[in-house]
Amino acid sequence: MFIYLICFLDRSNIGNAKVLNSDVNSSLQQTTHISNPDFNTALMVFLVSYILFETPSNYLLKKFRPSHWIAFLMLGWGSVTLCLGAVRNSAQLMALRFLLGMFEAGLFPGLIYLLTFWYRPEERALRAALIVACATLGGAFGGAIAFGIGRLNGVQGLQAWRWLFFIEGAPSCVLAVLVFFFFPDYPEIAQWLSPTERDIVIGRLKGVASLGHDKITWKDTKETLVEWRLYVHYMLMFCISVPFSSISLFTPTIVAGLGYHGLDAQLFTVPPYAIAFVVTVTVAWLGDKHEARSWCSATSLFIAGVCFIVEGALQPTSFKSRYIALCIAVSFSFSSIPPLLSWLTGNLRTTASATLSVPLNVSLGSIGQILGVYIYKASESPGYPTGHYTNAGFALLGSILVLCLRMIYVRRNSRLEVGERRWHL
Repeated sequence: MFIYLICFLDRSNIGNAKVLNSDVNSSLQQTTHISNPDFNTALMVFLVSYILFETPSNYLLKKFRPSHWIAFLMLGWGSVTLCLGAVRNSAQLMALRFLLGMFEAGLFPGLIYLLTFWYRPEERALRAALIVACATLGGAFGGAIAFGIGRLNGVQGLQAWRWLFFIEGAPSCVLAVLVFFFFPDYPEIAQWLSPTERDIVIGRLKGVASLGHDKITWKDTKETLVEWRLYVHYMLMFCISVPFSSISLFTPTIVAGLGYHGLDAQLFTVPPYAIAFVVTVTVAWLGDKHEARSWCSATSLFIAGVCFIVEGALQPTSFKSRYIALCIAVSFSFSSIPPLLSWLTGNLRTTASATLSVPLNVSLGSIGQILGVYIYKASESPGYPTGHYTNAGFALLGSILVLCLRMIYVRRNSRLEVGERRWHL
């Protein structure tokens, strides 16, 4: 959870840097003279490298052990974040954001993949939620940290946004050492488990999960690539990735459009994410408890879609109503993700399918994040109707797709013989 928290901080802090101290002409864009199109391109190249390197990174995580590979990734993205504090022009920003995407690409699918080696399917949504919810905490802490760092503007002759990258990049580099030595890999090789405990962990996973030492075969890989139902899961991830990306990158900008300026714009990004943390964990817990991941995801996406419509339809001057709608939309956009991830991993039957499908789900879904970069147009401030209505459309489409996929699994379960492993809903 903590690893993903600092990863998300280092990924999304560029949104805070964009508007930090803009009221005194000291923001990232103002001091480097980077145009809005170039800034959006810098956001986009991160996602391009993120998509390209997710699946290879998952294979390397399996090859080099999670503790060693994740430590390497942390050191990489921490170092790149430190370098972002020294950028002078758009070319440097784009190059560093590409490298940042390359190093961060393997973490999230890697963590979700690891859950399949430690927990049964009905236990994963809550664990995935606790990881995903750290993105909401990252948004909350990011705004709070930016608010505090904003007061360092001019210290040592540096703008506050530079201090933001320096201060948030350093912990990743330091903690990489701890991860290398102490991060748990697989139950069958975990040194902190006694032989009896190890037998219990492995025994309870037999028949419902893969083991870390299982080999990946080309036959299983091919079967995974041609399994059409998995592509419906990928389409769902695409739908939720559009609002996930746009919210993560543009919440400070949207809040500024709600009538809050300067450091207040940073501070008022905190409540939407804090509320989202509680909602995300609660929805995931309900999904696991009642074996209702599809219903939880569909409902979350529907509520988010309706709130984005409300957000776009309200008058730009209806600041309080739009702020409330934003809080609800952010919360239920995030809460739809953990049940979807748990639903996917619970219906994967082999090590190859888990190794390949989890990063493919995130990487193909991340194509939607590229779209999310461009929907909040600066020319439409403060209402941003294109952004809100686009998010609404994808959220509602996702809700419909969830229900369709649920029907597919219900039909498959109805054709099973007695004793056959059922498909999770």
